[in-house]
Amino acid sequence: MKLHFTIESVSSRSELAVEIDQLVVAGWAGRDRAAIDHHIEELAAIGVPRPSAVPLFYRVSDNTAVQADVIQSVGTESSGEVETFIFRSGEALYVSLASDHTDRKLESHSVALSKQICAKPIASTAWPFAEVADHWDQLIMRSWIDENGAETLYQEGPLSSLRTPQDLILGLTGGEASLPEKTGMICGTVGAIGGIRPSGRFTMELSDPVLNRRIRHSYTIETLPEVR
Repeated sequence: MKLHFTIESVSSRSELAVEIDQLVVAGWAGRDRAAIDHHIEELAAIGVPRPSAVPLFYRVSDNTAVQADVIQSVGTESSGEVETFIFRSGEALYVSLASDHTDRKLESHSVALSKQICAKPIASTAWPFAEVADHWDQLIMRSWIDENGAETLYQEGPLSSLRTPQDLILGLTGGEASLPEKTGMICGTVGAIGGIRPSGRFTMELSDPVLNRRIRHSYTIETLPEVR
């Protein structure tokens, strides 16, 4: 799977195509146990089994990574989750934005299968990780859903509540400090305001208040019939 990004650095703008053949979703990636337990309880409320360990690294098919503004999902019980997305090109690490869109009905049966079944929308803008590494904890993720005819804030939180990319890379690789070539990793989310629920549209944002910039992506969900 080849993804195309506009790399926006503080001094330049360029285009980059990256081949991804291993897509990883880091689950239960909260930095402190209280935040993890909150998300576990949030999901347990809709029937999702508790994890065997934290964090967990779910492999999903690389072709679920899409840079589109429309995805299709069977039934009406799927929803998005805003997360950072990291990938490597050469020796450089980059950060973008993704949605771990998940089938919540299937999630009560198997978290791994629920992640595999849905597309993972990814933004088309990325930043060099080196430019945000020293103020990573100050970056803020947000998402919005369409609800009752209005755009509603659905998630909001600083990245200080989640494990750092370096920590997740060490966990994924078993101690290696470098993300493997052709690997993309979706790096964890923050809790949903008012509980997890579906919407026909999902907007997500990564905000950098230090360098005064943001990455933003929206997509709509086309519902396919659940034929029995």
